Amino acid sequence: MSRIAIPALDDSPEGSKATLDAVNKQLGVVPNLFRLIGNSPTVLNGFTSFQSATSKTLDVKTRERIALAVAQVNGCGYCLSAHTYLGANLAKISPEEIALNRKGKSGDAKANAAVAFAYKVAQERGHVSDSDISAVRAAGYTDAQLVEIVALVAENSFTNYLNEVAKTDIDFPVVKTDEAA
Repeated sequence: MSRIAIPALDDSPEGSKATLDAVNKQLGVVPNLFRLIGNSPTVLNGFTSFQSATSKTLDVKTRERIALAVAQVNGCGYCLSAHTYLGANLAKISPEEIALNRKGKSGDAKANAAVAFAYKVAQERGHVSDSDISAVRAAGYTDAQLVEIVALVAENSFTNYLNEVAKTDIDFPVVKTDEAA
């Protein structure tokens, strides 16, 4: 059971209802994460604005690969479950690729550089080396894309931390962070 209230849509704060309705229209459901964040209309609006902006960065497969890597690093079962589902069903990532992503790797050479970098940023809390940055650039990523990768790590770290603090009830097929990737 969640340690922070996850209100039903009708019980959400008034300032969150329009955003939650938009999430419902887009996804056909409002995952527990959004209703949890909706406890604070200000944070929900900020988060969905940030999420909307980062959805215009990189490609969906790379974004989901990064989300999987960061969830694994941060030990977030909710986000690992959500992004395993989204990776497979939205981004059409194979189970083998998802297993690699959880280890900070990819079978695609260019994506491998981004995922490895994101994994290291999350694991080292931003304390990466010049060679880490050089490896991403050598794979063809621009400085703007380096910023975007870090933004995706930050976005996913926020949800990882919040879900771990709250112990959010998982409303996706459950994947455990301690299961072999």
